[in-house]
Amino acid sequence: MQKYRGSCHCGSIAYDFTAPEIDKGLRCNCSICVRKGAIMTAFTVAPEDINIQASGDSLSTYQFGLKTAKHHFCNKCGIYTFHETMRKPGHYRLNIGCIEGIKSLELPVEIFDGASI
Repeated sequence: MQKYRGSCHCGSIAYDFTAPEIDKGLRCNCSICVRKGAIMTAFTVAPEDINIQASGDSLSTYQFGLKTAKHHFCNKCGIYTFHETMRKPGHYRLNIGCIEGIKSLELPVEIFDGASI
């Protein structure tokens, strides 16, 4: 397990977490993920393994459809930072582009068929 740190673009939302090595990413083909285009962690992070710090009211949440998944973003700079998953509520997938020291565009990526769920 490794320690990682991430943040939105303006720094209003920051987080650190413990997880396996990030050696690949995940993209989803559901309606929101296709539009935001982010590469997410291929694994989920349990709530006890992440520490989220948000300045003031900067952490906003968007939900749609069944309203199980919670897509979190910074309402100051607009960056999608992480989401709580539909298949494992309360657990997080993180936007790899927000994680320090990881080159998200250089990782191999798997595609998840979220459009069929």
